[in-house]
Amino acid sequence: MDQAQRCGWPHIANTFFFKKAEKHHGAFSHWVDGSSGKCISFSKKDDGADIVETSFLFQGLLTARQYFNKRNKVEEEIRNIITELWENIDWNWFTRGRNTLYWHWSPNHNWAMNLKIEGYNEALITYVLAAASPKYSITKEVYDNGWARNGALKNGKKFYNTLLPAGPDYAGPLFFAHFGFAGLDPRGLKDSYVDYGRQNIAHATINYKYCVDNPQKFEGYNEHSWGLSACDYKKRYHEQSPLKDNGTICCSAALASMPYTPRQSMRALRYFYEELGDKLFGEYGFNDSYNITMKWYADSYLAINQGITILMIENFRTGLLWNLFMKDKDVKTGLQKLGFKSPWLK
Repeated sequence: MDQAQRCGWPHIANTFFFKKAEKHHGAFSHWVDGSSGKCISFSKKDDGADIVETSFLFQGLLTARQYFNKRNKVEEEIRNIITELWENIDWNWFTRGRNTLYWHWSPNHNWAMNLKIEGYNEALITYVLAAASPKYSITKEVYDNGWARNGALKNGKKFYNTLLPAGPDYAGPLFFAHFGFAGLDPRGLKDSYVDYGRQNIAHATINYKYCVDNPQKFEGYNEHSWGLSACDYKKRYHEQSPLKDNGTICCSAALASMPYTPRQSMRALRYFYEELGDKLFGEYGFNDSYNITMKWYADSYLAINQGITILMIENFRTGLLWNLFMKDKDVKTGLQKLGFKSPWLK
């Protein structure tokens, strides 16, 4: 990236958009209108703050704050806006005065969704950033009781001869190992309960082995064609996992697992492109998913899956996003507060 690209005004325009966008106690909604910045309801009562989606956003913005590190007007302004937005998120408010975080708040329905953020799922990053906040940090007790459930997030059983440290049996949809780890480096990342590097490798390995085993005998499941996550299925967003499987392969599931299962993921990449490319590969890369049993191939691109695929492949190649995010001083403070161990904290 040359200096003109690096310092181009689109970057600062994007940060200005976030500054004007609708927020509640500093947190953003699940969906935001790209023109006005107003909340678009995700569901009937989900029409306000979504603290998990906010954490995914700020995982990216804090990474950008590290990347735009030059002493010039444009990059200083980008950093200043990100810092202002970051410091104004009242993470502690989302505890409701209890020892857990809650996912949603609505200006019309208040806490009606009443959904605790509990492990194990994609939301570890939410607790890390909540602890990292310079002004509104949560306590370690909130983390232990909320995310870790005082140890109840552990699994400890073997599936396909692979030990699963945490989470539901067979580990759940693969996005658990992706979305919260675009910046948060799982390699050597441990708390009192889980080694997250081992967790993510186990998760991807179990998902792969399940598809190779193919206990439900779906057409097209094999060592080349694998990966169960949340994806498009006949114009509906459908969550796929070994315990919730209708025969649909999600392309980003295998591809975004490149840091965890590089050989198996590369094999899938070649199969998607070389064997199914006429059905799956288009103007914006791979379409979202396919179901050979049903003779169905998506013609859609889901930004959330496209994005995480690019980021995780780059982490596999160079560690770029991990290297930037883990250098952030606030992130390090949050991890230390929660008792994490990581090579980045030495």
